[in-house]
Amino acid sequence: MTTTVGPTGTFNWGSTAPTSKTGTSSSTAATKDPSEIDKDTFLKLLVAQMKYQDPSNPTDPTQFMTQTAQFTMVDKLNQLATLGQQQTATALMGRSIQWTGADGKSQTGTVTGATLGGTPALVVGAQTVALNTVTSVGAPATTTTGTSGTSGTTA
Repeated sequence: MTTTVGPTGTFNWGSTAPTSKTGTSSSTAATKDPSEIDKDTFLKLLVAQMKYQDPSNPTDPTQFMTQTAQFTMVDKLNQLATLGQQQTATALMGRSIQWTGADGKSQTGTVTGATLGGTPALVVGAQTVALNTVTSVGAPATTTTGTSGTSGTTA
């Protein structure tokens, strides 16, 4: 566990709650994986680093540029991953899927829609199915025309 002491107190990087200089909990933070960093956290850390640097020994500006470039690259990769998930969700429209339900049981249905805001999910009947719970995908339903001119659906 890494401990950082700053002007507002001590923060133990293995915990989720910052502590004051006396070591008591000053607030309760939402449970979050401490190894994950989002855009806002990165920018706050970067600003704090610049704000509290030693004026007689300033940080090399190339380090800031390197950190910013690395974060931008990670952010763009996350955007690409989200776009890929959205494309996958829309490509599953009309397909039969099998997924693991919240109760741990396998369920089957045909995808009738997709929700793309935030984490993409599939709509199967009246249920919303998380994309990461899909265990198999069947062939899409196809429409065929018989010799009598009537159309039917085959799976």
